[in-house]
Amino acid sequence: MTNPQYPAQPGFPPGPHYLQPPRKKVWPWMLGAILAVILLVFGGCVALIGGVANEVAKSEEERNTAAAAGSEVRDGKFAFLVTGVDEPVTVIGTNDFLKEEAQGEFIQVHVDVTNIGNEAQHYFGSNQKLIDDQGREFANDTAAEINVNDHLSEEINTGNKVSITIVFDVPRGTVPAAVEFHDSVFSGGARVALR
Repeated sequence: MTNPQYPAQPGFPPGPHYLQPPRKKVWPWMLGAILAVILLVFGGCVALIGGVANEVAKSEEERNTAAAAGSEVRDGKFAFLVTGVDEPVTVIGTNDFLKEEAQGEFIQVHVDVTNIGNEAQHYFGSNQKLIDDQGREFANDTAAEINVNDHLSEEINTGNKVSITIVFDVPRGTVPAAVEFHDSVFSGGARVALR
Protein backbone atom coordinates (compact mmCIF):
# COMPACT_ATOMS: atom_id res chain seq x y z
CA MET A 1 0.00 0.00 0.00
CA THR A 2 1.49 3.32 -1.02
CA ASN A 3 1.17 6.66 0.69
CA PRO A 4 0.02 9.42 -1.63
CA GLN A 5 2.52 11.86 -0.09
CA TYR A 6 5.33 9.50 -0.97
CA PRO A 7 4.66 7.91 -4.30
CA ALA A 8 6.49 4.66 -4.97
CA GLN A 9 9.67 5.09 -6.95
CA PRO A 10 11.04 2.46 -9.22
CA GLY A 11 13.62 0.30 -7.40
CA PHE A 12 12.45 1.38 -3.90
CA PRO A 13 9.86 -0.37 -1.80
CA PRO A 14 6.74 1.63 -1.06
CA GLY A 15 6.49 3.68 2.13
CA PRO A 16 8.38 6.51 3.88
CA HIS A 17 11.33 4.38 5.07
CA TYR A 18 12.92 4.53 1.61
CA LEU A 19 13.92 8.13 2.42
CA GLN A 20 16.31 6.87 5.14
CA PRO A 21 19.50 5.19 4.02
CA PRO A 22 19.74 1.52 4.95
CA ARG A 23 21.44 0.83 8.29
CA LYS A 24 24.91 -0.71 8.22
CA LYS A 25 25.97 -3.25 10.82
CA VAL A 26 28.63 -1.57 12.96
CA TRP A 27 29.47 -4.37 15.43
CA PRO A 28 31.68 -6.44 13.07
CA TRP A 29 33.93 -3.38 12.52
CA MET A 30 34.02 -2.59 16.24
CA LEU A 31 34.87 -6.19 17.07
CA GLY A 32 37.66 -6.18 14.48
CA ALA A 33 39.09 -2.92 15.85
CA ILE A 34 39.03 -4.21 19.43
CA LEU A 35 40.76 -7.44 18.39
CA ALA A 36 43.41 -5.47 16.50
CA VAL A 37 44.12 -3.31 19.58
CA ILE A 38 44.36 -6.41 21.80
CA LEU A 39 46.77 -8.08 19.38
CA LEU A 40 48.93 -4.94 19.20
CA VAL A 41 49.08 -4.63 22.99
CA PHE A 42 49.81 -8.35 23.42
CA GLY A 43 52.48 -8.26 20.72
CA GLY A 44 54.07 -5.20 22.30
CA CYS A 45 54.14 -6.90 25.72
CA VAL A 46 55.70 -10.05 24.24
CA ALA A 47 58.35 -7.97 22.46
CA LEU A 48 59.07 -5.98 25.64
CA ILE A 49 59.35 -9.11 27.81
CA GLY A 50 61.54 -10.79 25.19
CA GLY A 51 63.83 -7.75 25.07
CA VAL A 52 64.11 -7.60 28.87
CA ALA A 53 64.83 -11.36 29.02
CA ASN A 54 67.58 -10.95 26.41
CA GLU A 55 69.16 -8.07 28.36
CA VAL A 56 69.03 -10.07 31.62
CA ALA A 57 70.64 -13.08 29.91
CA LYS A 58 73.26 -10.83 28.32
CA SER A 59 74.13 -9.11 31.62
CA GLU A 60 74.22 -12.49 33.41
CA GLU A 61 76.60 -13.81 30.74
CA GLU A 62 78.78 -10.71 31.04
CA ARG A 63 78.79 -11.01 34.83
CA ASN A 64 79.79 -14.69 34.62
CA THR A 65 82.67 -13.91 32.25
CA ALA A 66 85.82 -13.47 34.31
CA ALA A 67 88.56 -11.01 33.45
CA ALA A 68 92.03 -12.49 33.07
CA ALA A 69 93.98 -13.28 36.22
CA GLY A 70 95.98 -10.25 37.37
CA SER A 71 93.52 -7.79 35.80
CA GLU A 72 92.01 -4.91 37.71
CA VAL A 73 88.19 -5.08 37.61
CA ARG A 74 85.73 -2.35 38.48
CA ASP A 75 82.30 -2.44 40.00
CA GLY A 76 80.53 0.75 41.00
CA LYS A 77 82.88 3.02 42.95
CA PHE A 78 85.58 0.39 43.53
CA ALA A 79 88.45 -1.06 41.53
CA PHE A 80 89.66 -4.48 42.70
CA LEU A 81 93.06 -6.07 42.10
CA VAL A 82 93.88 -9.57 43.38
CA THR A 83 97.46 -9.51 44.70
CA GLY A 84 97.68 -13.12 45.88
CA VAL A 85 95.96 -16.34 46.91
CA ASP A 86 97.33 -18.36 49.83
CA GLU A 87 97.49 -22.14 50.03
CA PRO A 88 94.49 -23.58 51.91
CA VAL A 89 94.69 -23.83 55.71
CA THR A 90 92.36 -25.33 58.30
CA VAL A 91 92.89 -22.79 61.10
CA ILE A 92 93.22 -19.00 60.97
CA GLY A 93 94.43 -16.90 63.88
CA THR A 94 96.71 -17.29 66.86
CA ASN A 95 94.47 -15.79 69.56
CA ASP A 96 92.79 -18.64 71.45
CA PHE A 97 89.53 -16.68 71.66
CA LEU A 98 89.37 -15.43 68.06
CA LYS A 99 91.00 -18.17 65.99
CA GLU A 100 88.70 -20.04 63.64
CA GLU A 101 88.67 -23.64 62.48
CA ALA A 102 87.38 -24.30 58.99
CA GLN A 103 84.49 -26.62 58.28
CA GLY A 104 86.54 -27.62 55.25
CA GLU A 105 89.52 -25.39 54.57
CA PHE A 106 90.14 -21.68 54.32
CA ILE A 107 91.16 -19.97 51.09
CA GLN A 108 92.57 -16.46 51.59
CA VAL A 109 92.45 -13.98 48.72
CA HIS A 110 94.51 -10.79 49.05
CA VAL A 111 92.98 -7.78 47.31
CA ASP A 112 93.73 -4.09 46.83
CA VAL A 113 90.48 -2.11 46.85
CA THR A 114 90.65 1.43 45.40
CA ASN A 115 87.84 3.98 45.60
CA ILE A 116 87.45 5.33 42.05
CA GLY A 117 84.28 7.29 42.86
CA ASN A 118 83.77 10.91 43.86
CA GLU A 119 82.91 10.28 47.51
CA ALA A 120 83.72 7.92 50.37
CA GLN A 121 82.31 4.40 50.05
CA HIS A 122 82.15 1.51 52.54
CA TYR A 123 83.78 -1.78 51.57
CA PHE A 124 82.23 -4.97 52.98
CA GLY A 125 83.82 -8.40 52.65
CA SER A 126 80.36 -9.94 52.91
CA ASN A 127 79.57 -8.61 49.40
CA GLN A 128 82.32 -10.72 47.77
CA LYS A 129 82.01 -14.29 46.41
CA LEU A 130 84.44 -17.03 45.51
CA ILE A 131 83.62 -19.16 42.45
CA ASP A 132 85.18 -22.62 42.12
CA ASP A 133 85.98 -24.58 38.96
CA GLN A 134 82.52 -26.20 39.13
CA GLY A 135 80.72 -22.85 39.13
CA ARG A 136 79.74 -23.04 42.81
CA GLU A 137 79.61 -19.77 44.79
CA PHE A 138 80.97 -19.33 48.31
CA ALA A 139 80.38 -16.48 50.76
CA ASN A 140 83.20 -15.05 52.84
CA ASP A 141 83.81 -16.10 56.45
CA THR A 142 83.51 -12.94 58.52
CA ALA A 143 84.60 -14.60 61.78
CA ALA A 144 87.84 -15.83 60.19
CA GLU A 145 88.50 -12.42 58.61
CA ILE A 146 88.73 -10.84 62.09
CA ASN A 147 92.08 -12.63 62.40
CA VAL A 148 93.59 -11.27 59.17
CA ASN A 149 92.11 -7.75 58.80
CA ASP A 150 92.07 -4.75 61.09
CA HIS A 151 88.40 -4.07 60.33
CA LEU A 152 85.53 -6.09 58.86
CA SER A 153 84.38 -3.08 56.87
CA GLU A 154 86.37 -0.08 55.71
CA GLU A 155 85.25 3.36 54.66
CA ILE A 156 87.54 4.21 51.77
CA ASN A 157 87.85 7.84 50.73
CA THR A 158 87.94 8.72 47.05
CA GLY A 159 91.29 7.96 45.46
CA ASN A 160 92.50 5.87 48.43
CA LYS A 161 93.48 2.19 48.36
CA VAL A 162 93.11 -0.42 51.11
CA SER A 163 94.64 -3.91 51.15
CA ILE A 164 92.17 -6.54 52.34
CA THR A 165 92.24 -10.31 52.84
CA ILE A 166 88.99 -12.11 52.03
CA VAL A 167 88.60 -15.53 53.64
CA PHE A 168 86.37 -18.30 52.26
CA ASP A 169 85.56 -21.58 54.04
CA VAL A 170 85.25 -24.19 51.27
CA PRO A 171 85.16 -27.99 51.09
CA ARG A 172 88.59 -29.64 51.08
CA GLY A 173 90.01 -29.95 47.60
CA THR A 174 88.03 -27.00 46.19
CA VAL A 175 89.77 -25.39 43.23
CA PRO A 176 89.18 -21.61 43.30
CA ALA A 177 88.56 -20.28 39.80
CA ALA A 178 87.42 -16.66 40.23
CA VAL A 179 86.29 -13.99 42.65
CA GLU A 180 83.18 -11.91 42.04
CA PHE A 181 83.62 -8.42 43.49
CA HIS A 182 80.81 -6.03 44.43
CA ASP A 183 80.96 -2.45 45.64
CA SER A 184 77.58 -2.99 47.33
CA VAL A 185 75.07 -5.75 47.87
CA PHE A 186 72.96 -4.38 44.98
CA SER A 187 75.69 -3.94 42.36
CA GLY A 188 76.07 -6.09 39.26
CA GLY A 189 79.51 -7.40 40.19
CA ALA A 190 82.71 -8.03 38.26
CA ARG A 191 84.60 -11.33 38.09
CA VAL A 192 88.30 -11.91 37.80
CA ALA A 193 89.95 -15.28 37.27
CA LEU A 194 92.38 -16.53 39.89
CA ARG A 195 94.40 -18.77 37.52
